[in-house]
Amino acid sequence: MLPPDVRVARDAQDLLIECCVEFINLISSESNEVCSREEKRTIAPEHVLKALQVLGFSEYIEEVYSAYEQHKLETMHDVAKSVKWGNGAEMTEEEALAEQQRMFAEARARMNGGATAPKQPDPEQSLES
Repeated sequence: MLPPDVRVARDAQDLLIECCVEFINLISSESNEVCSREEKRTIAPEHVLKALQVLGFSEYIEEVYSAYEQHKLETMHDVAKSVKWGNGAEMTEEEALAEQQRMFAEARARMNGGATAPKQPDPEQSLES
């Protein structure tokens, strides 16, 4: 991440976005080639890792694999939660709202680089006081 005092011109931001899109296209295309050579029809994570190696981006493989493992853990956690909710135990509107707020707070924290946002006051508590 850039230091907070660094500014990036709009055209530089656009160029970075275009570079990212081109990089993703390159990796996707090579992943598809790896997949085809293995006579598979669906690109798997292993194909992406092999594509990184073939294209000379081996130094990224460990970090990409780590991100993939983290994604799997989060996905398993989400599936476990949905199974728990899907077994007939309905959430109340208040529980759903609290869960939504918790998920928004987690997303904000991830977007802010791990910094947690200050807790918002509970509007129901202030009305009751």
